Amino acid sequence: MSIESLLIIGAGQMGAGIAQVAACAGLDVALNDVAPERVDSGLQRIDAGLAKLVEKGRMDAAGRQAARARVRAAPDLEAAAGEADLVIEAAPETLEVKRAIFTRLDAAAPPHAILATNTSSLPISQIAATTRRPGSVIGMHFFNPAPVMPLVEVVVGLATANETLRATQALIERMGKRAVRIEDYPGFCGNRIMIPMINEAVFALMEGVATAADIDAVAKLGFAHPMGPLALADLIGLDTVLSIMEILHDRYGDSKYRPCPLLRKYVETGWLGRKSGRGFFDYATR
Repeated sequence: MSIESLLIIGAGQMGAGIAQVAACAGLDVALNDVAPERVDSGLQRIDAGLAKLVEKGRMDAAGRQAARARVRAAPDLEAAAGEADLVIEAAPETLEVKRAIFTRLDAAAPPHAILATNTSSLPISQIAATTRRPGSVIGMHFFNPAPVMPLVEVVVGLATANETLRATQALIERMGKRAVRIEDYPGFCGNRIMIPMINEAVFALMEGVATAADIDAVAKLGFAHPMGPLALADLIGLDTVLSIMEILHDRYGDSKYRPCPLLRKYVETGWLGRKSGRGFFDYATR
């Protein structure tokens, strides 16, 4: 199956990042969001990302112009879906929201189209069950930031067809990424390992084991991690980290996945990390 046109639903950091990667790989990309102003912000983010590639010598000016020309705003979801070979949904991490989107996509997308979700933890099989084509539904979990991170978890649901899997893996390789097949379990593989590690770092902070800076120094200098777990949480968004921990705790029923009370307190206070200017670190002063 040849994939040349993509629709990306959700123009936030992840959606815009995926759009940039796809456009650089020569794919035509339509970018949609429920809020038109987010599409404008997403396109600006793509402009900045492409400019950075030129600045670093990884792309010339002509390549930048060509990649940018392949991305367009798509205010009408149904119309854009009708022209897409593959749709990647990158909406908020809420099962009800994603299922509602996939119901609309099932009605609007052509029969050959693959319907993918960028969910980081929600069950692919439950999302696929809202459609009449569960064999064409798959998970494509890009890691943040999508233009930089080389890994994509390819998550297969109970009904995902082998043809869908092969076409998705080929597309990911075309984008210059590494596709790793993952079975449909809560948190998949990456977040099942990473998010509890972050949660444990928050427990260490809450219990006064060390300061936030020193906890991150342990991970960077002792484990050779490029970023400490608390800075990583700030980058991901503390609300997203909490949501994934709650999903793991709910679906596995194991107390080891209990979200740290300090993490919950930060989210309730509105300290969400970089996007709010304050998380475990203060970005207003950085």
